[in-house]
Amino acid sequence: MSLPLGVILAGGQATRMGGGDKGLREVAGKPLLDHVIARLGPQVGDIALNANGDPARFAAYGLPVVADSLPDWPGPLAGVLAGMDWAAAQGADSVVSVAADTPFFPRDLIARLQAAAGPSGLALAATREGDKLWRHPTFGLWPVALRNDLRAALLGGLRKVVLWTDQHGAGSAEFGTDPFDPFFNINTPEDIAVAEQFAGQV
Repeated sequence: MSLPLGVILAGGQATRMGGGDKGLREVAGKPLLDHVIARLGPQVGDIALNANGDPARFAAYGLPVVADSLPDWPGPLAGVLAGMDWAAAQGADSVVSVAADTPFFPRDLIARLQAAAGPSGLALAATREGDKLWRHPTFGLWPVALRNDLRAALLGGLRKVVLWTDQHGAGSAEFGTDPFDPFFNINTPEDIAVAEQFAGQV
């Protein structure tokens, strides 16, 4: 199976961090984006960044920067759509999304998403705690054939990712949480201190 393309969702407003780009905050001596790229790179054929505003601030990474095509910060699904459109322009069948603020996601994320994909080719990452399944909708495998359906849903006001993915029978790739949740994401300055501790365990 060919490698999908990857899109890093870095388009959020980081309000709980005081604004700015969370992906450029440092953990263990490196920007979060460096951690994310190091994990994603070996798993995909190519990478783009989804970010809004001046793309020059990411110039050092040498990656294409794709902005949301929809106005007013409609949320992570707009970034997924931007990634799907970019992947379609590259002739790819699918794109995998990861979040810029989640530095320790699994190194076998893509293979597991592909194995779990539903009939439409969609899959979301998930973790299980007891009988509770927690889906992580910013980590997904998205077939580009569904991009116009997603665009129409967003233009119609949809914002909750799983409402749309459930409509299309998305599969769930389940991951363990030992020694910690690999989808731990950084929202506050306090989370950076926690991530520093986790960084010593990976």
